[in-house]
Amino acid sequence: MNYDLIDRTTKFGKDSIEFCRIVKRDIINDPLVRQYIRSATSIGANYSEADSAVSKKDFAYKIGVARREAKETVYWLKMFLTAVPEEKETILKLLDEAEQLCLILNSIFRSTKNNLEEENKNPSFDIR
Repeated sequence: MNYDLIDRTTKFGKDSIEFCRIVKRDIINDPLVRQYIRSATSIGANYSEADSAVSKKDFAYKIGVARREAKETVYWLKMFLTAVPEEKETILKLLDEAEQLCLILNSIFRSTKNNLEEENKNPSFDIR
């Protein structure tokens, strides 16, 4: 699949909403659903904010937040594997996508952080 990252994170958020709609609600699943849906939909929201960042430092911060939300989402999906074993196939698909998003966001974060560190070592002055 060849998606723009905004489209991809939006699709992941929508898929997560659909998944939460089919999860049987009970004393165990209710808190998992609440935690999961917050982190899963926050990935795209934070990436969208990063895409509109006002500076490289702001971009790095917001990408870092999106990356942390993706990691948290992976955690909640692993909990769902135990809590809702009958939805294992759906959970594994979501988990695969969440892990891919983690890798992508981590790569963007590291690259941005390295670029910022390099700029701080070698500041360029624009003399006109």
